[in-house]
Amino acid sequence: MPYCEVDRYQNGDKWEGVRLFYRRYGRGATKVLLIIGLAGTHDSWGPQIRGLTGSMEPADGGDQPAARTDEEAGAPADPAAAPATETVEEDVGEGIEVCCFDNRGVGRSSILPHKSYYSTAIMARDALALMDHLGWKKAHVFGHSMGAMISCKLAAMAPHRLSSLALLNVTGGGMECFPKVDGQMLSLAFRFLRARTPEQRALVDLETHYTKEYLDEEVESCTRRAILYKEYVKGISSTGMQSNCGFEGQINACWTHKVTTKELDTIRAAGFLVSVIHGRHDIIAQVCHARRLAQRLLPVARMVDLHGAHLVSHERPEEVNNALMDLIKATKSAVTPYEWSSQPENTSGLIVMGFEHMRNIVRVMKPVRVAAIES
Repeated sequence: MPYCEVDRYQNGDKWEGVRLFYRRYGRGATKVLLIIGLAGTHDSWGPQIRGLTGSMEPADGGDQPAARTDEEAGAPADPAAAPATETVEEDVGEGIEVCCFDNRGVGRSSILPHKSYYSTAIMARDALALMDHLGWKKAHVFGHSMGAMISCKLAAMAPHRLSSLALLNVTGGGMECFPKVDGQMLSLAFRFLRARTPEQRALVDLETHYTKEYLDEEVESCTRRAILYKEYVKGISSTGMQSNCGFEGQINACWTHKVTTKELDTIRAAGFLVSVIHGRHDIIAQVCHARRLAQRLLPVARMVDLHGAHLVSHERPEEVNNALMDLIKATKSAVTPYEWSSQPENTSGLIVMGFEHMRNIVRVMKPVRVAAIES
């Protein structure tokens, strides 16, 4: 199984290792790290894995890190005894390699016993350690919900390691984690806290992840709600309900999250492009918070507002994948922040082609001398 030890913590009299379960898909010089949100596991990124790599099969050799440690290679463990070998990224062409993982506290990754072991800064260091484990010098970092909060921290902590940043259904943490309070939300919160079985949890998740319009769509002989319900029950049953320790820890990470003005300045000054992608009908992470963050990240950020809810990456996968590919292509084409942020919201597909066309026009234009007009 592909695991990466990223940290250690004290459990009584013993020190235990924190292990992250991860998967890699695709192959190529372009690296993409996907960071999932609260209670989510790595496979929640299915539509994006398929859209970016064209496959849902884990990459060959995905169970192994890019390079072995000295001890694994049979070399002396003492750094003074032999120089450490540097991990070198292999140039494997123009494709895309994706890595997604279970955050600490969920899925097959370590469940730490106290909420103090969870914060977005700690989890950003987990992601950075995973990049080191894989031998990735840089990556496009895409995060959803809590994963977007973690991605912000990672971007501020190690801006030189990011090629670009995409924040899906993000908030600023703290009070912004509170949804808009109405009768529907109170009912969902009550049912969520009382959910003890995969069936009960699936019903609540569907209502928070998707718009009613999407769930009620007819697909062949039944509604999409019925199809997704079976998939959710199967998925939750296979991984098990999230433990109380893991859930409380991840909630603590969201509640204590804050991106400071200094951190935002660091992200802006780094020069990489940012996409803030949001479902405008999200009842968990309100779109106004995402708009405010995008505004604060100008000129490097562009807001992409889509018709969807909290899991817009599943409800509108083609549009989200287009927006992510636009970001990757714009980065490769060295599109400037001002060119990027000046594009209208929801424009996708031909963005980079449009930039290149404008540049070509500028290159061939010659200065024209205009004679003065005689009065």
